[in-house]
Order: sequence, then structure tokens, then C-alpha cells
Amino acid sequence: MPITAVPRLLAAVTLAVAMLGPAPAYAADPLISQGKSTTSSSAENATFGPSNAVDGNTGTRWSSSFSDPQWIQVDLGGTATVSQVVLNWETAYARAFQIQTSADGGSWTTIYSTTTGTGGTQTLSVSGSGRYVRMSGTQRATQWGYSLWEFQVFGTGGGNGGGGTGAPPNEFWGDTGSIPAARNVLTVQVLNRTNGHYQDSQVYWSFNGQTHSIAEQPYLDMPANSAGRMYFFLGSPTSQYQDFIEFTVRPSVFNGNTTRVDAFALKLMMRLHAHDGYDVTVGDDYPTFQEDRTATFQKFVNEVPTEFKQLAQAPNAPLRIPAPGSVPAFRAGGQYQNYFTGYAQSVGVTESTSNITGCAGSLAGNPNMCAALNRHVAQLPQSQWSDPTQYYKAAPANYYAKFWHDHAVNRLAYGFPYDDVAGQSSFISHGNPQWLLVAVGW
Repeated sequence: MPITAVPRLLAAVTLAVAMLGPAPAYAADPLISQGKSTTSSSAENATFGPSNAVDGNTGTRWSSSFSDPQWIQVDLGGTATVSQVVLNWETAYARAFQIQTSADGGSWTTIYSTTTGTGGTQTLSVSGSGRYVRMSGTQRATQWGYSLWEFQVFGTGGGNGGGGTGAPPNEFWGDTGSIPAARNVLTVQVLNRTNGHYQDSQVYWSFNGQTHSIAEQPYLDMPANSAGRMYFFLGSPTSQYQDFIEFTVRPSVFNGNTTRVDAFALKLMMRLHAHDGYDVTVGDDYPTFQEDRTATFQKFVNEVPTEFKQLAQAPNAPLRIPAPGSVPAFRAGGQYQNYFTGYAQSVGVTESTSNITGCAGSLAGNPNMCAALNRHVAQLPQSQWSDPTQYYKAAPANYYAKFWHDHAVNRLAYGFPYDDVAGQSSFISHGNPQWLLVAVGW
């Protein structure tokens, strides 16, 4: 889970890195298939193409022709280690099928096989590696074809070419071919994407005692470090407009994430590229970067329930949108101190609202329950706690976290400390990294 601290809101983008305590712990491998390129053996018609199975929308689906065999495969964009596959079947499901991986899309290795498929949502624990993952159906359970609402692959590695749902066009990132090679672990480049609100001389980064505007020095040759934070400030190195990313960098591995666990203060997006072609983007989505800051604050007010609207209003606005557990209203003695308590008690948890949103107290050692409470799925069978289609359907729920998921690349965000449960966070990790781009917005 990310390290939490109350941000010191400061007005110019400085990336300052503070070396903190132990490295963050992560509860599950991330979802690596959403928004990726897909192909299939057939489609019932143009409405039911294979891309529907990786779009994160359970109202769209892939449907094959009405014959055996059929397959659907996803290109993860680079070699990945696969730990779990989730199949969300429509009525037309597979009685017999295999899950297969491939390095080249031609030679396949079976990592799961069954002749007694049950339909519904099947969560399969697997172990394999490859760039491509395929569901190969050999026997239909109905007279129709094979139909999947969602085909989800969880693991580490892969890539998205800097793309994915909500990711920016390539020109957003500039000329990546001119990024200098790192002498340490990887090269970090900070990008001014404030839409003209600040000049490069007003966008600062700071790491390990170094502080520079990107007009002075846009690159950092990142050494290995443990549990670091890189802070960004707009206007001056002591600005009230500040935010950070966090990471642990090993001699040959980058682990890191954007985070909204404490608060939102600046729009951040980061893109990690490795020597093997892995290329993944996480953070606030492109439409959020394109809009003005006042529009983002108003969008938050418009989309969340009454209890949460105050987070994006004065006195917090226009500097920040804090997490609910950071404001008096959700803490002991506050107007919404009991927002989560009744619901938590109904599933056997006695904790304060602020400890629930902050995964503290007894929930510090129970990531699955903390995530289930924040997402309002704790009342469901545990088999459904990892199903994102069930999240935030009813109150009480952490609608602050929901907002950042709704407006993140591939809907992956850190809205509370254990938001990595079921692979929903913005955490990325890969070996032999080459460069990291960090875009800072207004």
C-alpha cells in the first residue's frame, strides 16, 4: 500500500523526493489486458467484435460464430507473467476450453484446461508467460457461439505502447527517441502539460536534494532507491500547488505509482518504457489533462454524492481535493463520522469511517476487507469481491476513490491505501527499465 502523508500544498511544479520508510506492499497483480489489442477466430457480427471483451464495460461483449472451435486472444504489448484470468461469460459460454499463452502468436502453451466449464464469472488461477493470451473454446455449452462480456488477464509485464483507455495520443509525450540513455537505472523526464498556464521555467522537480525547473534540467538519471517520493510544484519550488509520485527503484527494476490516497493536487500521468518493449501508461486520463482545473473541481462536485462534494469546495478548492479521511467531516465528531460504520458493522467490522477510508486500525492488516468496504461489496460473497463490475453500485462507498477511477487511464487509480486489491491500482512494475515520462498538468 502506498505510504500516506498529509501533503504540504504548495504554486510551481517541483518534483521533490523524500526518502521514506519501508517499501510499499501490494496486494495483487494488476489488470494488464484492459484496452489492449484483440483478435478472434470470428465475430457474430460487427456489433460483437473482440475489443468489447477488454474495454472494461460489462454492457458490451464479444460473440463468436455459432460453431466449434472458436478463440479470442489479447496482445499484452510485451512479454508478461500471467497469474490470473477472469472470464465473464454471457449466456453462451464454453463447456470445454483452454487458456493459452504465446510469445509470438503462433506457438501456444496451455496453462489451463477444462471440459466442465460452468459459465458465469470464472476466476482462474494460472501460471504462465507470454505476450499473447488466448481463450480457445472447443465445446459450446449452448446452441449459440462463445460470448464474453469481459476477458481479463492479471499479471506483471506486458505493455500498452503508451496507450489504453483514456491514454493520450503519441504527440502528447513528445520525441521519446531523443531521451538520453541512463547511466544509473533509468532516465526520468518531466513534461509540462499545463496547457499554457505555466512556462517550463515555472515547473520544478526535486529529487534527493536536487531541485530544478524543467527549463534548466528536464531529465533525471534515476539511481536505485527505496520507498522514494518525487514531488512536483507549479510556479515556484515552494508553491502550494504540489503533488508526487512514489516508487522503489531496484538496480534493474522499477516499481511505482501515481496516488490519490492522500489528496489530488496536480494532474499526473506517467509512462514507463523498458528495453524489452514494455510500455505502460497510468495516471489521470487525457480528457482530465485537457480540461481546466476549475472544470475538474466542478466535475468532481457534479459526480459525487452530497457527503463528498465538500472535498472539492472551499476551503480546499482550488488547491486540492483531499481524501475523505483527511477532513474533519468524516472523522470523529464530524457531520459524516458514521458514514461507513453501520455498513461495516453489518459485515462484522467495528471501525471508524476514517479508518475504513484510510485502511487503518484493524483494517491495516486486512486489505481485502478494507477494499470491499470502500467499494461496497463486503456484503457479497467473497468470490465477487474481485469483480470490478460490482464496485460502487450503492452507498456507502468511497466515491472519492470512484471519481479517480472513472477519470484514470484504464480506470486504474490509487484512491485508498489498499486500492491495489484485485489489480485496480495505478501500480506498475517492470525489469530492465529504460525511461519514465511524468506529465504534470494544471
